[in-house]
Amino acid sequence: MRKTLVRSVSYGEVLDMMYMAKDGIVSKRRIKVIQLGELSFRAYCYLRKTNRTFTIDNVLALVPVVVKESRVI
Repeated sequence: MRKTLVRSVSYGEVLDMMYMAKDGIVSKRRIKVIQLGELSFRAYCYLRKTNRTFTIDNVLALVPVVVKESRVI
């Protein structure tokens, strides 16, 4: 998990994340990690359209977003 976050900061990757909030509600978010700390990280959340702080222990899954371009000839 941490390895994916470090790579995201280094290369500016956008990630899809499954996250469990303090109250137990699970949400799917698209994020771009800005800063990584020991227990949490700051990221731009495309769902809320603002910077948010997330707890690393509450992240259920992280998947890099792969954008494939299609050409029409």
